[in-house]
Amino acid sequence: MKTNELILLSRDCEAIQIPSGEKVMLPAGSRVTVTQSLGGSYTVTTDQGYLVRIANKDADAIGKEAEASQAERLAAAEGPADLEKLVWDQLKTCFDPEIPVNIVDLGLVYHCQVTPLPEGGNKVDVKFTLTAQGCGMGQVLKGDMESKILSLSGVKDVGVEVVFDPPWHPSMMSEAARLQLGFM
Repeated sequence: MKTNELILLSRDCEAIQIPSGEKVMLPAGSRVTVTQSLGGSYTVTTDQGYLVRIANKDADAIGKEAEASQAERLAAAEGPADLEKLVWDQLKTCFDPEIPVNIVDLGLVYHCQVTPLPEGGNKVDVKFTLTAQGCGMGQVLKGDMESKILSLSGVKDVGVEVVFDPPWHPSMMSEAARLQLGFM
């Protein structure tokens, strides 16, 4: 998708204000400019200058087709080790709406563990942090991770926790992320 593309919303559309994480309703006919399209969501700027995130399920409101989920494109896991790799792949489809780098390469994911459940299936536990403690997008990112992980075959339960120890620092980014964001 082209960025900085001016679009008129074809219908009322729920969005999440960045960085507060508050839900807002954008009325049909509103003019928005797409600034980022990654991980199945769209970051747009409104005529009033607000930065908001539009979910993949509402792509039609901006004239786009919803993307197939990463889980739909992935094969079933053979066991916990394979499933953990698939979970990491899913996490790489989660993006901070202000930063064009996935949360894994940003260094925001501190822990990922797959545990087989006695009744069958698996539980996935993830610990992640935010680039700033006051960021209101934490619950939005948490929900995004939970839904993407739960969409994987074999996952029956997910626990995603926001942690702040150790505090995030740009040195935690992958080399590719630092290069992409101009830190190198």
